[in-house]
Amino acid sequence: MAEQTSQEHNSAKERALPLEEAPWLSLEKRGLVNILLLSHQRAFGTPLLAGDRTGSSRRLACQELFAVDMAVLAHDDAALDSNEGPRLTYANAAALRLWRHTWPTMIGMPSRLTAPANARRERAQALQTAQRRDAYQGYRGIRIDREGRRFMINNASIWTLWDEEGRACGQAAAFSDWWWL
Repeated sequence: MAEQTSQEHNSAKERALPLEEAPWLSLEKRGLVNILLLSHQRAFGTPLLAGDRTGSSRRLACQELFAVDMAVLAHDDAALDSNEGPRLTYANAAALRLWRHTWPTMIGMPSRLTAPANARRERAQALQTAQRRDAYQGYRGIRIDREGRRFMINNASIWTLWDEEGRACGQAAAFSDWWWL
């Protein structure tokens, strides 16, 4: 009987512990998603997600962006021409599935590794164009998943991320049109 009581106690104790929060819902990522959504609105004059987000919680916006069908990625503001270049700071579920990565393996990875070596120059030029203009629509380029499979992305939007002080703090991209090569 004492054993059963101990098991019941442990079970109740486990239920009382808070569940570990998904990394894309962290306070840091909530801020990043807010910047990502506001910067998209600034760049293109339209919301990235359907519907009005005015007054909605940042947590809800994070959940919606993570679950949306289009691939959405962001990287930091490291110089594009540096050795390492920018590192990925965000990837939603669609992007993680497409590149066949998990959150821990994709976030922090140099963003240049999303493209095969022979397509990185073209990718860098598109990012530089987006940087100069704050936004670029209609980008098309070859990408590579974790296992080496190549795919074409089409009609991608790339935009500059702006923090609350009006400083550029990275870039983001979104697309829903792609196919395997």
